Formats: sequence, C-alpha cells, structure tokens
Amino acid sequence: MNPAQTTPQQTRQASPHRRADARRNHERVFAAALEVFEEFGLQGTVPQVAERADVGKATVYRSYPTKEDLVAAVVRHRLAELDRVTAPALAEAEPARAFDTYVILLFENLARDRLLSEALAEGRSTTYTGPLLDRLAALMDEARSAGRIRPDANPLDLRVVLCGMCLQLINLAERDPARWRRYGELTLQALRP
Repeated sequence: MNPAQTTPQQTRQASPHRRADARRNHERVFAAALEVFEEFGLQGTVPQVAERADVGKATVYRSYPTKEDLVAAVVRHRLAELDRVTAPALAEAEPARAFDTYVILLFENLARDRLLSEALAEGRSTTYTGPLLDRLAALMDEARSAGRIRPDANPLDLRVVLCGMCLQLINLAERDPARWRRYGELTLQALRP
C-alpha cells in the first residue's frame, strides 16, 4: 500500500503493531547483548549483537546509539543482579563485616561475569563501574570506622588493589570462582590494619 493511500485510521492501527515490534526488537537486542558480552567481554561488537538478535545493526543503534551505551546498559543490568545476589548476605552481616562479605561475594561473581570483571579491570573510567566503586567505598568507610580497615586506606587504594587483581586474573584467563575468592581475601588482607 502506498503511504499516500494510507488513511489515518490505518496508520493508528499500524502504530501499536510497530511499537510492539520495536519493543520485541529492543528485548531481542538486549538479550543478545547479554550473551555476546558474557562470551566476549568488552571485545564484543555491535555486529555480533545484531547477528545474535537476528536484526540489522541499525536496529541495535536505534535502541543504543553507541556501543558504550549498550555496554553501560548491560553493566547496569549486571550490577542490579549483583545487588540481588549480595543483598541477603549484606542484610545478615554485622556492619563491621559487611565490607568483607561484599568483597568476597563480588570476587566470586566476577569470576562468572566477564563483562563486569573487564569493566573493573579496565580502570580508565568509572562510566560503567562508578556505582559499584561508590558502594565499595561506602562499605569500606564503615569498616574503617569499626577498625577493620587500615586508617589511611582510601577509595583509590581500594580501586588499585581490586582492579589490579581483576586485571591479572583476566590476563591469566582465570575463571575459577575459588581462585577469584582467594584474591578477594588477599584484597581484604591488603586493606586491613
């Protein structure tokens, strides 16, 4: 049908269908991005996401104008999952031990989350991981007040130690959660008084 021959009623009827298609495409793109970035980490590409979602690159770019926007959306999703996983343990941990509990759970989860671990290891920018680093810094402050963290430790120290551990584990292609947990424990030891 020629657009000039389309009546306003036909256009209104077609719009909900197009919006539903756009929503479905958006959901497919996001699901594909989760898979691609889980498999390839930050090296995943928009063409890989488009192929996995069975859509064109333009469809991906309609929802996420840049790869960074897509990565940021996936990281936010992963951080929300991390919050869900860690919330019960943090609720049970005494305030002085919440930092320790969170760091260990974080390392165990990073072993299975290539994208989030690479985003932390990258360390150049807090665009992706700022909320996570902020949460860690707040928990570290509470632990320092309770005497569980050395008094001179600061958020930069935490970032250097934690991100450095992530970087080396990634460089070694290590994905064993027990090994990551060990380095979480070493991170805590480096910050203790």
